[in-house]
Amino acid sequence: MPDPEFTLYYDEIYSSGLDPSARFPVSRYQKLYHKLKHLDRDQSIHWECPDLANTADILLVHEKQYVKRFLEGRLSEKEMRRIGLRPWRDSIVERTLRLTGGALAALEDVFQGRSVAGNMAGGTHHAFRGQGAGYCIFNDLAICAVKALQEKEVNRVLILDLDVHQGDGTAEIFEQDDRVFTVSMHGLNNFPFRKKASNWDIAFENEAGDEEYLESLTKVLDHLRSMNFDLLFYQAGVDGLATDALGLLSLSRKGLAKRNQLVMDWREEMNIPMLVFMGGGYANPIEDTVDAFTDLFLEAARRVKKNTMVTG
Repeated sequence: MPDPEFTLYYDEIYSSGLDPSARFPVSRYQKLYHKLKHLDRDQSIHWECPDLANTADILLVHEKQYVKRFLEGRLSEKEMRRIGLRPWRDSIVERTLRLTGGALAALEDVFQGRSVAGNMAGGTHHAFRGQGAGYCIFNDLAICAVKALQEKEVNRVLILDLDVHQGDGTAEIFEQDDRVFTVSMHGLNNFPFRKKASNWDIAFENEAGDEEYLESLTKVLDHLRSMNFDLLFYQAGVDGLATDALGLLSLSRKGLAKRNQLVMDWREEMNIPMLVFMGGGYANPIEDTVDAFTDLFLEAARRVKKNTMVTG
């Protein structure tokens, strides 16, 4: 049955759950939501508010004592500093559960036959089994991958991580699990400064631009055609923008839009479902990040609508 619409999960707590003075760009979710609502004139995006993630699903990946300390508000100062979402607020617990719940809800959409679904947050690839890091508390990519592999139709998951920062937590979680293939295209000199080993790492020197990046991505996708996957998780961070405060690369908005097109062309060719995880974006001004994410989600919605018209 063809997709009737592209469902995108969002809750206002994605922004309001963090302190406005945090170094993290708290406003980007709210700004993106309003921009998408304004530009999506044909209502090709169907908005849903996610439920809270079930603790049992989180424990598929994360250590019980770490999860318990977080939920009870007992993380140490060192643990909170490593995560970096300070000043810490009690609402971070609900925010994290709802953010993770958005990823799991999108996964459920795929189980119900949708070809593409997304969460307007997440891609929290720096979280390890027993600790958070780099603005990431629970690793929603890993949780969704393990959850998906419980389904009899899913034997192998591809995590294509195109955030400018390496998905170190995801890489370590799945280093001994060949059912999940991790690809990370990132800045060589970016956080995390001690990289882990993904199945395939492509690292770029500072100031790498559109031509070099897109050429590398094309080669990666060409190679991946020879491999069998049942699901694609697309970590679509836009922190490779030249204006990003943490990125160190020099990608343009047009280059990132082309990146999204290449990935979505590949997905359609391979005919596998895709979950879109938002990933990082810290541009100055933050509107550059919002614009690039707007392109991402409108392109995903356009593809679903186009495919529905072709197959309907």
